[in-house]
Amino acid sequence: MKQHKIAVAGASGRMGQMLIDAIRQSGDCELSGALDVAASPGIGADAAAFSGHTSGVLIHSDIRQGLKNADVLIDFTRPEGTMAHLAVCRELGVKLVIGTTGFSEAQKAEIAAAAKDIAIVFAPNMSVGVNVTLKLLEMAAKAMSTGYDIEIIEAHHRHKVDAPSGTALKMGEVIADALGRDLKECAVYAREGVTGERDPSSIGFAAIRGGDIVGDHTVLFAGTGERIEISHKSSSRANYVLGSLRAARFLENRTSGLFDMFDVLNLK
Repeated sequence: MKQHKIAVAGASGRMGQMLIDAIRQSGDCELSGALDVAASPGIGADAAAFSGHTSGVLIHSDIRQGLKNADVLIDFTRPEGTMAHLAVCRELGVKLVIGTTGFSEAQKAEIAAAAKDIAIVFAPNMSVGVNVTLKLLEMAAKAMSTGYDIEIIEAHHRHKVDAPSGTALKMGEVIADALGRDLKECAVYAREGVTGERDPSSIGFAAIRGGDIVGDHTVLFAGTGERIEISHKSSSRANYVLGSLRAARFLENRTSGLFDMFDVLNLK
């Protein structure tokens, strides 16, 4: 069986460690590199030491050193880190799975440009369930294009630094596209004071931060005499890990192009 040679960014973090453990248990994936910031206490240690195993792969802060044996890098870090990794991946021909959120429009354009040279799966949420939910939202929006007010409510742990979540924004984009609207023009991110009546063409967002909530997302379609709620709730980060490994496998025979989880799951 062919082994997928995968490097992991943020190897000392929660997602990084879950990815490393999942790769070890996968049967068809091999940990070939591990990256973290220079200040991380894990630098120089075996990447699997946290689990009591030995991988033979050390955690590096030098990006080229961490990628030299990799076919694919999986990155769930911060935008500035991902952009640094992107530049080196493009230079070395290493494919990329990006689960990082919070990018600016300019950074998204840079990712799209890099995809002309390397294959990239870029999705704000790697969960299979979330992406099936996005497809359901597309169908619902088309069926309820008039007479329904749309609100997106998301909840995450107290440590999350961006709001709304990348997944909530993706939900808004999918719904807006299905309705022929531009999310930049119709999104409402805050309400306070005397706001006036709700604009029926708007898509509202509400963000909750607290405790150790992994990630809850609900889209409310509120009509006259009824409301429809489509929800996805994560109880563990394992769904993101399994989806990102599926994305890495998807890239095996692709040399360039920008893909998302709809491509990976054949939902288009």
